[in-house]
Amino acid sequence: MKPLRLGTRGSALARWQADWVKARLAERGVAAELVIVKTRGDAEVDRPLQQLEGKGFFTKEIEDALLAERIDVAVHSLKDLPTEIPAGLALAAVPERADAGEALVVRDGKPAATGLLQLATGSRLGTSSLRRIAQVKHLRPDLEVVALRGNVPTRVKKVKDGGQLDAALLAVAGLTRLGLGEAVAARLDPLEVMPAPGQGALGLEIRADDYATRAALRPLEHAESAQAVAAERALLGELDSGCQAAVAAYTGHRATGNLQRVLYGRVTAPDGAIQLTASAEIDPADPGDAGVNVARLLLAQGAASLLAR
Repeated sequence: MKPLRLGTRGSALARWQADWVKARLAERGVAAELVIVKTRGDAEVDRPLQQLEGKGFFTKEIEDALLAERIDVAVHSLKDLPTEIPAGLALAAVPERADAGEALVVRDGKPAATGLLQLATGSRLGTSSLRRIAQVKHLRPDLEVVALRGNVPTRVKKVKDGGQLDAALLAVAGLTRLGLGEAVAARLDPLEVMPAPGQGALGLEIRADDYATRAALRPLEHAESAQAVAAERALLGELDSGCQAAVAAYTGHRATGNLQRVLYGRVTAPDGAIQLTASAEIDPADPGDAGVNVARLLLAQGAASLLAR
């Protein structure tokens, strides 16, 4: 069998993720090589993603390469992958998920902060995620939110020594995967600032009829991670919202200590004025049902009007 061609973006984090998949395959005797694909999201870095039209800013070109048989596997950050998979493609495996939480990074020389509530009034907080912006405005309307794009090391550098920002929000998973864990001033409670659906997880996409590649990837599937992201993506799909909408999701447990896994979903108005949160227990046999139930609870509270703003 020829080496599997793993399609990936060229950022440091994307390459790390693809190299991680390559190493896991090698452990099972499957050879693989990386193929770098430039995406629209990589090219248009001069404005926030929510100002771009369409979906799949970091995935479409990789999926096109997959359909054209220039690659055999698309390695995605699952939070970037739209819930509607193109005809002829399929999500073949979800490896074990990393920490799905949000990290607060603060500028060198600033007082230590254990969360958003500890940031000084008027602090300049960097992020270009509409989901993060809305939740920050809900919790701390006194903060100044500043657009922050670029790859993970670039964003950390802009905060640490750029002098223009006091803090920023990034995914814990991206920082730890790149060995930048020391930049994390605090891991935020996911019920305070809720992560994106699928955050911290990888999605391995293939051509639907490529059964040999599907079999090669099967050992990388992690059942609990796959169930969690299935529930979260079902929530996103039921709300008919893209990965750039102010929709958040988190799979955890109830505060009572119940071992039953629970899906939490959240929709926040862009100005932060209104925030809706709902939850439902996840049935491992049908995890998507929890996503649908949470979405309907949010819609019953008026989520559609918030998403339309």
